[in-house]
Amino acid sequence: MTSSSDRSLAVDVHTPKSYEIRTYGCQMNVHDSERLSGLLEEAGYVRAPEGSDGDADVVVFNTCAVRENADNRLYGNLGRLAPRKASRPGMQIAVGGCLAQKDRDTIVKKAPWVDVVFGTHNIGKLPVLLERARVQEEAQVEIAESLEAFPSTLPTRRESAYAAWVSISVGCNNTCTFCIVPALRGKEKDRRTGDILAEIEALVGEGVSEITLLGQNVNAYGSDIGDREAFSKLLRACGAIEGLERVRFTSPHPRDFTDDVIAAMAETPNVMPQLHMPLQSGSDTVLKAMRRSYRQERYLGIIEKVRAAIPHAAITTDIIVGFPGETEEDFEQTLHAVREARFAQAFTFQYSKRPGTPAATMENQIPKEVVQARYERLVALQEEISWEENKKQVGRTLELMVAEGEGRKDGATHRLSGRAPDNRLVHFSKPQQEVRPGDVVTVEVTYAAPHHLLAEGPVLEVRRTRAGDAWEKRTAEKAAKPAGVLLGLPKIGVPAPLPVAAASGCGCD
Repeated sequence: MTSSSDRSLAVDVHTPKSYEIRTYGCQMNVHDSERLSGLLEEAGYVRAPEGSDGDADVVVFNTCAVRENADNRLYGNLGRLAPRKASRPGMQIAVGGCLAQKDRDTIVKKAPWVDVVFGTHNIGKLPVLLERARVQEEAQVEIAESLEAFPSTLPTRRESAYAAWVSISVGCNNTCTFCIVPALRGKEKDRRTGDILAEIEALVGEGVSEITLLGQNVNAYGSDIGDREAFSKLLRACGAIEGLERVRFTSPHPRDFTDDVIAAMAETPNVMPQLHMPLQSGSDTVLKAMRRSYRQERYLGIIEKVRAAIPHAAITTDIIVGFPGETEEDFEQTLHAVREARFAQAFTFQYSKRPGTPAATMENQIPKEVVQARYERLVALQEEISWEENKKQVGRTLELMVAEGEGRKDGATHRLSGRAPDNRLVHFSKPQQEVRPGDVVTVEVTYAAPHHLLAEGPVLEVRRTRAGDAWEKRTAEKAAKPAGVLLGLPKIGVPAPLPVAAASGCGCD
C-alpha cells in the first residue's frame, strides 16, 4: 500500500495543479474515481472547474472494458487530447481502470503521449506515478496483479454529503461467459467486517445518512472468510448503527441469495425495501450457456420470497438480449420471466462481443437486426409493466430523502426531487420551508409515469437532518474556496441509489 508520505510528494503546494477525472462503466469505477479524486487532492491537486473538458494539468481516464466499443471510445478521447497536450507543457494524461488492466502496454503504443497507465489493483499509486513520469520524462506503466488496498481505505473526495459507497469486497469468483470482469478485478477478496462497520460509523459521524454496500457480487460476501451468513449478519449490524437511516446494496447474484439475507432485509428497519438482482435471461438454455448457476424457476422463487417478506419491495434487474444461440423460444422465456417478475425497472442490454470472453467466440451469433427487434419488444413490455407498477403507488404516503440534481426539470416546474425507501424517484412540490438535500419530506403520490412519480400536493412534513446539515456545510465551504477548487467529481458519482445508469452495473453482474 502506498504510504501517505509517498502520495504527498507529487505536487508543490505553492503551485497547485488542476485535475479532471472521466469515469466510465459501473458503480465500482465510480467508487474508485472518488478515491482517485481524494488521492490527488491529498497530493495537492485541485479539481478543475466543471466543464473544463480536458483543460486541466492532469486528465485521468478511469476506464471500463465491459461497455461496447470501450477501447474505441478511449482512443478517440485520447486522440482529441493529443494536440492540447502538445501545446500545453507539463500537462499529463493517465489511464486507469479495467481497460488499462486488460490492455497494459498497448495503450502507450497506440497513444504514446499518455504519461501513466495503472490498473484496478493499484489506484493508490497514481500520484507517485505521475511524479515519476514527470521526473523521468517517460511513460509509467504499472499494473498490479493483486489488490494493494481496498478502495475504501484510500483518501476520498465524495460528491455527496449525505450518501456514500462502502466497498465490502472486490473481485468475483463467477465465470460468466459474457463477462471479463473477474479476469480484470481478480478473485473475490472480502474486507474485514469490523473495518466496514468502522468506515460506516465514520461516515455517519460526517453526516452521511445513506450508504450503499458495494461489491462485484455483493451477497457472496463471506465466501473469502468461510461464513455463508456473513452478508446477512453485516446487514443486521448496519441496523445497529445510530444515525444510519438507509442501507442499500448492489449487485447481488441469485446463486448466493439465501433465505437469511431475505430475513435480514425484512427485519432490519434501515435496510431499504429495494432489490436490484440481475436476471440476464429467462431461458434455462441461455442461462446455462452464460454459466449462470441458477434457472428461471430459482430466480422467480427468490422474488416470490422477497415479496412475501417485504410486500412493498421494488425489484429491478439487468437483462441481456441476443446472447449467442438465443432462439425465439429462448427470448419468449425471457418475456415470460419479465411478466412474472413484474420488475419496477429493467436495464436492458443488446449483447455485443467482448474480446477475451468465451461468448465472443461462440457459434450462432445473432444478427444485429434480430437483436434490435427483440430488444424493442422487451423494452416495450417492461415500459408497460413499470407504468402499471408505478400506478399502484398513487395515493401512498412516502418519506423521501431529498436528492441533489436528480430532477432535470425541477427549476422550470418549481419542484424538488427525492428517493422513496424503495428507491423510486419522486418529484414533489417545493414547500415554503427550506428543504436541503439529505433532509426528509413526507408526501402523497398523486401521479405515476413509467420512470417517476409526482406528489403535486403540499408537502405533509419536513424533517431537517444531520445529512442536510452536512450538505449545507459542504456547500458553504465550496462557496468559500477560490474559483476552480471544487469538491467531489462530475455528476457521475453521487451514489444515487439504484436505479441509475451508473449504478445499474455493466450488465455483467
